[in-house]
Amino acid sequence: MNVMLQIKIFQVNPLGANCIVLWEDTGKVCAVVDPGFYRPDEEDMVFSFLRDNGLTPDAVLLTHAHFDHVWGVAAVVKRFGCPVYLSAADDPTLRFGSSLLDRLQLEKSVELFDYHDVSDGQKIHAGGADWQVITTPGHTPGCVCYYCTESNVLLTGDTLFAGSIGRTDLDGGDYDTLMRSLMEKVLTLPGDTDIVPGHGGPSTIARESATNPFLLPFNEPDTAWWNQDGIELDGQ
Repeated sequence: MNVMLQIKIFQVNPLGANCIVLWEDTGKVCAVVDPGFYRPDEEDMVFSFLRDNGLTPDAVLLTHAHFDHVWGVAAVVKRFGCPVYLSAADDPTLRFGSSLLDRLQLEKSVELFDYHDVSDGQKIHAGGADWQVITTPGHTPGCVCYYCTESNVLLTGDTLFAGSIGRTDLDGGDYDTLMRSLMEKVLTLPGDTDIVPGHGGPSTIARESATNPFLLPFNEPDTAWWNQDGIELDGQ
């Protein structure tokens, strides 16, 4: 059975992260993804939207634990008492991000929160839909994507963006690991899968496979085009 998802994206905090609210079209429960709101007015913006639309979060889904994606988690939990889902592999990222905050001259620290560890292939029912956890380490050790097969939607966090990929120069990042995650777990999904990333606008798997400059080298055919049947070059 197809699930008609409604998606509302709020761009929040100085780093322009996407705080995403998802809910089944006729339902009144929602999932909040990466609530990274930083200022009081950003928190009010998200909570006012929930109130005005009669929505109550039944889960917070975290794609990873960088501060720009978790600043508002404690506030959501305090108000709604909903569970939080995060890979335990990102616990060091959650707890020891203060040095990066200092480097960026950001004053607001992250208030710690309890969470449920997630694992590859795990199913989570949130916002009226079933989400499959896909572990995609590379940007951080505990990065995950959430995939709703019924709605063909993939929440990619900072693993994959429209036209780019997550940075790997921060603590815990690894470029080779990220590329394996993309090639083995993300780009193998159906081409018409809609991706909703942690920054920037939406895209699809097919569009990123065909146009993302970080992924194009991996789209070369196994046999070079000039050596395929029916093509001849002078002197070859």
